[in-house]
Amino acid sequence: MSRSATRLAIVAAICAATLAGCSYNQRERPAAHETTRGPAVRVTGPAVSCIPISRFNETRVRDARTIDFLTTSRRGWRNVLPDACPNLMTQQAFSYATSLSQLCSTDVIHPLVTSGGQLDRTTACGLGEFTPIEIERK
Repeated sequence: MSRSATRLAIVAAICAATLAGCSYNQRERPAAHETTRGPAVRVTGPAVSCIPISRFNETRVRDARTIDFLTTSRRGWRNVLPDACPNLMTQQAFSYATSLSQLCSTDVIHPLVTSGGQLDRTTACGLGEFTPIEIERK
């Protein structure tokens, strides 16, 4: 094999490995309408980076990576976290702190766990983008 053919083969192998890594990540991160628990939803618009805190009045933890921020019983935003969040399913409760009137994809949440009769914050988990949703009727 000539030197240029060897270089071409190496470049092709690197490109194939890079593309394989991209497709693996795409499969690992579920779409906003996919979750391991909870009802089916319909996406109603493009994802946004921030939502006004005053607009949601309820949160529902769907699985270790999915939280619905609801404005009504059926409408709101779905946030698919970039990574699974340990302890999020334990109490299905979390805290957050922000100095803004918005919650953004750059913010973190802290799952809460009961310890000695009180709620304690656990490891921080980053939020993802907020996708507008409507929960489908059964």
